[in-house]
Amino acid sequence: MPEPLEDASAPPSADQPWRDPSLPVADRVADLLGRMTLEEKVGQLGAYWVAPLRPGEPVLAVPEGATDPLPPPLDEAAAAGLGQLTRVYGTEPVTPAQGLERLRLLQNTVIGANRFRIPALVHEECLTGLLSWTSTVFPTPLAWGAAFDPELVEEMAAAIGGVLRRIGAQVGLAPILDVTRDYRWGRTEETIGDDPYLVGIIGSAYVRGLEGSGIVATLKHFAGHSAAAAGRNMAPVTCGPREFADVVLEPFVAGVRLGGARSVMVSQNDVDGVPSTGDRRLLTDVLRGEMGFTGVVQADYFGIWHLKHIHGVAGSREEAAALALRAGVDMELPTIHCYGPPLVETVRQGRVAEELVDRAASRVLTLKCELGMLDEAWKDEFAALPALEPEDLDPPEHRALARRLAEESVVLLANDGTLPLRAGSLALAGPLAREPLAMLGCYAFANHNSLDFLEEMSARAGMEPGVHVPSLGDALAAELPDAKIQVTSTSDLGVTRDADIAAAVAAAREADVCVLTLGDRAGLFGVGGRTSGEGCDAETVALPGRQAELAAAVLDTGTPTVLLLVSGRPYALGGLAERAAAVVQAFFPGEEGAGAVAGILSGRVEPSGRLPVSMPRHAGGHAGTYLHAATAGPSMVSTSDPTPLYPFGHGLTWTTFGYADLTTDSGTIATDGTVRIGVTVRNEGERAGTEVVQLYLSDPVASVVRPVRALAGWARVRLAPGRAARVEFTVHADRVSFTGPDLRRVVEPGVIHAEVGPSSADLPLRASFRLDGPERVLGADRVLTVPVSVRML
Repeated sequence: MPEPLEDASAPPSADQPWRDPSLPVADRVADLLGRMTLEEKVGQLGAYWVAPLRPGEPVLAVPEGATDPLPPPLDEAAAAGLGQLTRVYGTEPVTPAQGLERLRLLQNTVIGANRFRIPALVHEECLTGLLSWTSTVFPTPLAWGAAFDPELVEEMAAAIGGVLRRIGAQVGLAPILDVTRDYRWGRTEETIGDDPYLVGIIGSAYVRGLEGSGIVATLKHFAGHSAAAAGRNMAPVTCGPREFADVVLEPFVAGVRLGGARSVMVSQNDVDGVPSTGDRRLLTDVLRGEMGFTGVVQADYFGIWHLKHIHGVAGSREEAAALALRAGVDMELPTIHCYGPPLVETVRQGRVAEELVDRAASRVLTLKCELGMLDEAWKDEFAALPALEPEDLDPPEHRALARRLAEESVVLLANDGTLPLRAGSLALAGPLAREPLAMLGCYAFANHNSLDFLEEMSARAGMEPGVHVPSLGDALAAELPDAKIQVTSTSDLGVTRDADIAAAVAAAREADVCVLTLGDRAGLFGVGGRTSGEGCDAETVALPGRQAELAAAVLDTGTPTVLLLVSGRPYALGGLAERAAAVVQAFFPGEEGAGAVAGILSGRVEPSGRLPVSMPRHAGGHAGTYLHAATAGPSMVSTSDPTPLYPFGHGLTWTTFGYADLTTDSGTIATDGTVRIGVTVRNEGERAGTEVVQLYLSDPVASVVRPVRALAGWARVRLAPGRAARVEFTVHADRVSFTGPDLRRVVEPGVIHAEVGPSSADLPLRASFRLDGPERVLGADRVLTVPVSVRML
């Protein structure tokens, strides 16, 4: 028989320590756990998602192809308690008031159904802002990397966290710390870049912003998702243990230690035949034992079910649940499928120790306790949440923040002087010229569902698509009111009609300058011809469809042409770039992106973005990132030249900068010592500008093959014409550590080269220092950052 309900209305007493907010969290959780039945403990490990497939007819969401029984109704499922509610605001288009009404109904059902009156955590996607119908859409993570501005990313995350708190959510499913490894991967737009230090610094800034606002940040996807074979979503990962440790895992170390993330989501892929969701070594030994993570580990959506139905390492839901629990997965998302009755049954049969259930439930309850959700005051605060208006989720200050980040992220790749644009006759052509949603990434609500679904839901909600997103045509007209602008677009992204190419050519011939838009539309799994986003993987990095043919035809007119790429991945332009007057790259810059791009084109905004990835020269597959060994670069033993068209870190401004006086404060330091590396940077042009000063380190002789160079630090420095600054990097020896032959992280004695300049391929200054002393073996407490100081001269 079930235990009697505890009187939640009575004040905490000596025989109910778990309800006393003055007691330590560990004591409260231990007391509560000791009172729970097995079913109640398992209840804290599950989630529940009600997703409408047709207007007015909600059904329970299940994984595609599932033939197992559906979960019971919410009041039955929550009778033993419930861990999480899934995407109450982000599943269908609802106003904030409608979402809160629905959340109150669901949360009150959960609270009323379980005898301890414990509410459920509420998680929402928040990669480019809260994924809901009326919320601000910020630039996509690849744009964060292009901005090279962790402080601004932290400010953005704090704003997102504030919105999540106001709508009653506790958990945000972001940031993604996957390092870009193959540009063909559809989710490249969700990555921050292809350097683990850049990803770690920018990603941990996002974590601090979210966690600092009281929202639990979730690191995704642990680990290896972006290193899948051939850039295919969820494909096996075959990278070696050294690459896995030094590239794939490093940003997660930063997210845990520098950011303080309290949640990690498990990757869907397998690594060398072992699915991450069932990998005890990865989730327990590495994540908790080596990295020191103490929070909650969550399965990706249907990830536990995939152990049976996709990976084939479990024969039943019970076996899948047991495998994931033993590995260290604490919670199943997005709905109860394996961690409900199947897990209870396998524990009852003695195939899984109940202590493992206790371990996972304790972690979940600890998180809820830290968030105040075991306190009676929490229910009062939840009840007092005010109903918000749609504009409350997209306030002017958030749009201004989105604009700042978008402006900093646009990269000027090439320019013969055609930019900034002058008043005159302009042609704006290409498939993205009139399409506002081309500014948004896959995790913007308007791009995150099928087209039919959005049409049905928008009609049901009775509103226009969520937030105001200007098109490039509208933004350029506003930016250059005195210019004569002719806008021509294409009927589809792939430019399938000859007439569309002819129209663009005609417009270009009549104009003084043509701005030709190229790139992607983001979405899910290729629905509606989308070319970037989850499941939108590409066979090559060639421009989609006939876009290259369109570009060649416009360039043939002889009209100076600006190639404007708005995309979720870098594309190979080949000889097109050499014929263009200018090349501009924007990685899905968000709802204010069109205005930001137009500001760059007009010259009102100075370009300060830098490439967080390399722009490949050739489309035939993926040539690799800048972080490569010498044998992966140009070589006399291969006719294939992987040199990128534009390298990692590259970006131009309206001015030029000179570098001088590279110094180190010591020629020799201990293997646990620190060296200061200084350089003087001067604005040698006639306009103010921002330089991103980049420091790279290399280890020419090591016990394993090391990259040609690796980013060690950077500084955004704004200088007036003729002004200079002294930039100083403080480098600890730990920052040149690597995974050695025995798979331990070490610092070896020897010479280290330091190079400084504006990109990974433009490094005019070089110095060296020596590490002297014994080889050191490092742990998780190693130094993770390179502090930078800037002194104006």
